[in-house]
Amino acid sequence: VQLVESGGGSVQPGGSLTLSCAASGFTLQYYVIGWFRQAPGKEREAVSCISGTDDSTYYADSVKGRFTISKDSAKNTVYLQMNGLDVEDTAVYYCARRTGRGISCDIPDFYSWTQGTQVTVSS
Repeated sequence: VQLVESGGGSVQPGGSLTLSCAASGFTLQYYVIGWFRQAPGKEREAVSCISGTDDSTYYADSVKGRFTISKDSAKNTVYLQMNGLDVEDTAVYYCARRTGRGISCDIPDFYSWTQGTQVTVSS
């Protein structure tokens, strides 16, 4: 039972990246999957979450209108499409899961954390 992420990299400001979080050993339908990030010297923060039950979503204010979270049930994978990237988006990005209802994206509730993928935005 695990989550495996991919898709990090380096991009110039204004560019785009798509992160993938593939689930194995469990079905996304029964979980909330979240994307989180941690920049150097800062605390880990929630970026976006999606409910496997009803596809409801949560976005941090800092990424609203730029990032899009989505789910492909057939591939058992959650994606984070990141557009209009800014240097402030530079961080290690993680995905994790939690059980329960609703779409809260509270970090303490999540588990099965991935090792993280680096996203670097610089000119």
